[in-house]
Amino acid sequence: MRLLVFLLLLALSAAAQPQHGVRPARMIIQGATVVEGTGTPAQGPLDITIENGVITQIARGAQPRPGDTLVDARGKYVIPGLINMHGHLHQERGGVPMDPNYVLKLWLACGITTVRDVGSALQFTLDAKAKSERGELAAPRLFVYPMLGRPGTPEAAVNRVKEIKARGADGMKIVGAWRNTFDAAAREAKAAGLPIAIHIGVEETNATDAIRNQVATIEHWYGIPDAALPAGVQNFPASYNYLNEADRFRYAGRLWREADPQKLSAVLDAMVVQGVAWDPTLEIYEASRDLQRAQNQPWFREYLHPALGSFFTPNLENHGSYFINWSSTDEAFWKENYRLWFAAVRDFEARGGTLTMGEDAGYIYQMYGFGMLRNLELHQEAGFHPLRVLRHATVNGAKVLHAENTIGRVRAGWSADLLIVNGNPLEDFKVLYPVSPNAGTRTGIEWTIKAGFPYHVPELLSEVKAIVDQARKR
Repeated sequence: MRLLVFLLLLALSAAAQPQHGVRPARMIIQGATVVEGTGTPAQGPLDITIENGVITQIARGAQPRPGDTLVDARGKYVIPGLINMHGHLHQERGGVPMDPNYVLKLWLACGITTVRDVGSALQFTLDAKAKSERGELAAPRLFVYPMLGRPGTPEAAVNRVKEIKARGADGMKIVGAWRNTFDAAAREAKAAGLPIAIHIGVEETNATDAIRNQVATIEHWYGIPDAALPAGVQNFPASYNYLNEADRFRYAGRLWREADPQKLSAVLDAMVVQGVAWDPTLEIYEASRDLQRAQNQPWFREYLHPALGSFFTPNLENHGSYFINWSSTDEAFWKENYRLWFAAVRDFEARGGTLTMGEDAGYIYQMYGFGMLRNLELHQEAGFHPLRVLRHATVNGAKVLHAENTIGRVRAGWSADLLIVNGNPLEDFKVLYPVSPNAGTRTGIEWTIKAGFPYHVPELLSEVKAIVDQARKR
């Protein structure tokens, strides 16, 4: 009997921490404080049992078996993996090659387990998606939404949608469109079961057209205040040129103040009625209201890829690198823009709208993954309780992706997409950063687990740094 007990204890003692990038058959996370993601409060200590990538039990006193992988999570929090609804798997910046593993590993290091990729190279992203699903690539789960492009006729738009469907995409992104081609593409996409994410610029179309066509999400905030302008057009100066990025973003910072509150209210109501979600990407324009902060983020020193750093440098040839003669006046307008934008986002959810969270990193001084974490802070600044913020970043994204019964929450039967965190994110979202915004380097997220594949964040950061160091040497 003593020998049997000894052998059992020996087997259990041999159960090590997870092996980086290798999915165990059975894993138990022990003694964690759990935040489900639905908006309900934290609970714990609880044990989470994972088998073949799926959560099978959340309870106290889970019984380990010989060969199990065990994780001591006492004093730690477990939250759902984050769902980035606006990602770009870039392979270059400004024509300079960049290893896409840099993007993928940063996403994982910052706790992102699912990405809706909106507009990267289609076949490359589809291949990455398949490798991620098979566990052959250290990467989040990918939903692939390629660009519609700018077809010149309704017939060309319909043919492009058919091509996107035939190649196996999960949805489609539209960046601006003429009304006739937009309507044709939207009709065909609906028939094909392809949801649409739309980025509306200063176009013939605005949020009213997006709502009428029942798109899945409106990205950023383009088009929403435009649909509420009293005169139907913003009060641009005569010298304004939309294709001049400095003009475009300077006056974008003066848009929300021109929107009529009553018209805006009607636009938000219509979005709710038609089931159009809003993915506001709050962090991506933050440099506009505080350029100095954006240029001096602490993770740049070790983890900023030189191709990305060069792309950020003010240069009107690069999208989003528009800080030419950027002034305190520009920042003041953008600060007001944010105040009004925050109010509209709060109002939208209060009316019953669905808010999601996406980063759009790779532009405007935002690094992959870190931009998503900054979004958490900005959603809180906008007035949402941290539990609601996590819901925006998890459950709501899963709902829009029609995967709400698979991903987005810590619950038995759901995919094991989990973050094991050293600290309480409900108290301070900064504990999620893999590099402290305050002082030095620390691991906030210890493990990012995607579909049961565990990734040790310190190892991910080491791999990212090696990519950056090699690129800097070149």
